[in-house]
Amino acid sequence: MPGRVILDTDTGVDDALAILLAMRSPELGIDAITGVCGNTPLDHCMRNILITLDVLDAGQKPVVARGEARPLVRELSFAGDIHGDDGLGEVTRLVDSEGTRVYPDPVQLESPIHAVDLILESADRHPDELTLVAVGPLTNVARAIMKDPERMRGLREIIIMGGAFETGGNVSPVAEFNIHADPHAAQIVCDSGIPLVFVPLDVTRQAFLDAGTIGRYAGEGSARATFVRDCTARYVAFHRRNRGVNGCFLHDPLAVAVAIREDLVTKVPARVDVETAGDLTSGMTVSDLRSARWGEPNARVCTALDVQAFIRLFEERVLA
Repeated sequence: MPGRVILDTDTGVDDALAILLAMRSPELGIDAITGVCGNTPLDHCMRNILITLDVLDAGQKPVVARGEARPLVRELSFAGDIHGDDGLGEVTRLVDSEGTRVYPDPVQLESPIHAVDLILESADRHPDELTLVAVGPLTNVARAIMKDPERMRGLREIIIMGGAFETGGNVSPVAEFNIHADPHAAQIVCDSGIPLVFVPLDVTRQAFLDAGTIGRYAGEGSARATFVRDCTARYVAFHRRNRGVNGCFLHDPLAVAVAIREDLVTKVPARVDVETAGDLTSGMTVSDLRSARWGEPNARVCTALDVQAFIRLFEERVLA
């Protein structure tokens, strides 16, 4: 039986790729996809979820629910320079030779239930069965914990794409974007008592997809691969310009892959906390992965990745 999953996302480019991987993986039963502000404003995030689902042309689609539009405390901060003004690599502006949008506005409607309530109801309905895969800021998750911590402790685990432990950050020398966007929410999650798995930059920077591979699959005519090529074009250009690589990192798809196959990564137990007050270190994930000296572990942190196995999985499920 597929494992029950809710995917919580701030749908930028790699989030869309995570949705594709999740929906194409029979090991996962995607009960719902919930949206949160982060890479892009919430309205764009919700539209991007639905556009991505339309690319799949799946007969049965998960519930899609709108969540929080701003962080708990800090000011909004988007990543339009990386993901485009629409959050999806500007694919919403693509038109064909007749001037028709290649990726039109979606037909599927959002659920009337708020994402926080949906998460809580699902956790209550499926105790110890539901995995929450969070690939955006943790605002929705923290709001659910604040509203009903006991029901949230019924989750099987939360897999978090976030943090930087033994590597540098991507929005500051020490902070990764998802944690930095709402550090107060992240600390609430760390204190929740729910089993946590962190999939940080330490491993997601190993999860590299070459632009040539994308182009090869897109050239074979797959609608999914064509969408990947279209939405990653700007994302790849950013990586080429700023990271010196011809391709892109699959940050969020790796978190989904960990839900599919835990054996892809090596994990160590650790006590993880988040800096919420530092002027220079806000959003830093603070931990010592070498020992349990600094407190009882509250999470498992991914430290190594079977790169070839992961890329093969992504290619077979998403691009082929």
